[in-house]
Amino acid sequence: MFRAVVMGVSTGGMQALKRVLAPLPAVFPLPILIVQHMSPISGNGLATLLDQLCLVRVKEADEEEVINAGHVYIAPANYHLLVESDGSLSLSAEKAVNFARPSVDVLFESAALAFGPSVIGVILTGAGTDGGRGLQFIKAHGGTAIIQDPADAEAASMPGYALSLVVADHVVTLTDLPELLQKLAALGPS
Repeated sequence: MFRAVVMGVSTGGMQALKRVLAPLPAVFPLPILIVQHMSPISGNGLATLLDQLCLVRVKEADEEEVINAGHVYIAPANYHLLVESDGSLSLSAEKAVNFARPSVDVLFESAALAFGPSVIGVILTGAGTDGGRGLQFIKAHGGTAIIQDPADAEAASMPGYALSLVVADHVVTLTDLPELLQKLAALGPS
């Protein structure tokens, strides 16, 4: 049984997240944790907007928050988002990783340690290389790797880099991703 979905996204993220999250049912059986690269002074506008457009509950992650199914947790601006061994969330202001805080790699590595083979890692559109090593770490711990087809991405660097490091379990378009996530959540790890 899967315990969580973790996603990393950068350039083009707002549109990509709308297309992935809006079709999900309110009763989606897993929590979704997201790192979207953003300005250090960004407010919680992304979470607020997505919450208005989606059936799943979308919010900014809080320190020591316990994650719940059907909820989406977005890393706050200028904080790394981590999963603790008990499955709760923590926030860190430690140095940037891959020029980013929040960093996709930081989230993915902590999720792999917390959930092992019960985590689904997803790399979406973005510039740079953040997320590739984290997805590699998820795969090394038995998790499932999903990468947006670079040809479908607004910015192909992040998914392209991830594909250079990881044999993905699924390479998909944004159109097909919501259905795939629902199927995986229902079936669990193979």
